[in-house]
Amino acid sequence: MFKRKVSVACASGYCKLTLASASGYCLLALAATALGQPAATAEPSGLAAAVAMEKVVVDAIARSEASVVAIGLFRVGGNSDGEGFARSDGPRLDSIPDAFGTGVVLDRRGLILTNYHVLREESRAYVRIGGQPFWCTVRVKAADPLSDLAVLEIIDPLPAKLPLRPIALGDGANLKRGQIVISLGNPYAIARDGQASAAWGIVSNLGRRAPPAGEDRTPDNRPTMHHFGTLIQTDAKLNLGTSGGPLLNLKGEMIGLTTAMAALAGYEKSAGFAIAVDDTFRRVVTTLMDGREVEYGFLGVAPADMSHIELSEGQRGVRINTVVEGTPAFDVLRPQDIVTHVAGEPITSSSQLMLLIGKRAAGDKLRLSVMRQGRPMEVTATLTKNNVPGRKIVTTPRPGWRGLRVEYPSALRSLVEPEPIPVGCVIVTEVEPNSPAAAEGLRKGMRISHVEGQPVDTPEKFLAATGPLAGGVRLRVSEADGQATERTIPPPR
Repeated sequence: MFKRKVSVACASGYCKLTLASASGYCLLALAATALGQPAATAEPSGLAAAVAMEKVVVDAIARSEASVVAIGLFRVGGNSDGEGFARSDGPRLDSIPDAFGTGVVLDRRGLILTNYHVLREESRAYVRIGGQPFWCTVRVKAADPLSDLAVLEIIDPLPAKLPLRPIALGDGANLKRGQIVISLGNPYAIARDGQASAAWGIVSNLGRRAPPAGEDRTPDNRPTMHHFGTLIQTDAKLNLGTSGGPLLNLKGEMIGLTTAMAALAGYEKSAGFAIAVDDTFRRVVTTLMDGREVEYGFLGVAPADMSHIELSEGQRGVRINTVVEGTPAFDVLRPQDIVTHVAGEPITSSSQLMLLIGKRAAGDKLRLSVMRQGRPMEVTATLTKNNVPGRKIVTTPRPGWRGLRVEYPSALRSLVEPEPIPVGCVIVTEVEPNSPAAAEGLRKGMRISHVEGQPVDTPEKFLAATGPLAGGVRLRVSEADGQATERTIPPPR
């Protein structure tokens, strides 16, 4: 005989109903007030509580499933005879993709968000929208390896002809362990008809690190920011192919983008991960939707965790082992400094310090609390740009000027040796043939320190200085050996 005991408690707009049976306890969280439903005035029966919970889950899925698409990647060529090949007019509906994943609709312009690691260079990508009897052709609008995020753009048919419903974004920065979540995705490509498959579970933990090795890593075995501890861990079932799908709250809002499984050979894959929808996520996605490169801050330090003895003595923070010459840190920090806070947030590990710095944008000002030889002090550094390994994809590059493009010196730094970084200049990264810049002998790798006598040390300052000028413009240019010359770049003919 099933014995039940029901208690109702409301906090922060959520009603929790607890059912007790002889075999154990089942936690049911009903978003009654948050969903505009009246709070219970009497204890419901166990069946009524279960039915109410079921309705919350069903409604959350119904609100979001039309925003989820199946992604199929097909090898170029072949006749699409059921294998993973793409014809010139697109794959057949019964074709099995060579690789597959999930995406979410960002807006009605046909922009789709997914994981960077879902993409394959040798394949052509298509998406299948629920209810549509064809695959839509997409291109990569922009992709960022550090965040493991990419935005695809539907190019055929025209997005205006498609029933696109943008996903609603929620708050993934203030989750609690135990919150009920729902995942939608394309497990093992069985949702390639566009009808997303659902699973549910709870938030198991927060601030988790991505799996360190194996197939759950990016294809080139390159680390991402998520290896420093950014991810939502959930026990919702996340099988192969659900990467790029939404992790929903009970209101049907996306609070995470599913990205990986914790996989060990021979063990059950019971832990899944999602990228939290927080300020960094929103900044990255907005930038990618514009087709631009995501720029990340770089301070220029090699930190180390405090020793066990120091921690047992009550010391907290992260020790600075090395400061790279020519970086923002070189002006404000010294080896053996202990960083205790970043922007007022206490620092407890080197991973946390690197994550807080790396999530910021280039050009951001960062306030650091430091202990130097036992004396507390506050310093501020303006971050430069990090060198992000991996293939970045952009369709709206930074503007050029008279046939050349420039970059932060730090963005071209060596990833192997902490060599000094040039200061007070920008580096030429591209010179178009037969352009005014090429005619005056500018080449890739040259340094530009002044425009008409005005110092420039960021691409933004360079473009701001050159933009208003007409006629010939004087640049102070030097090779890597430091020998400087004046070059006058004429206007385009």
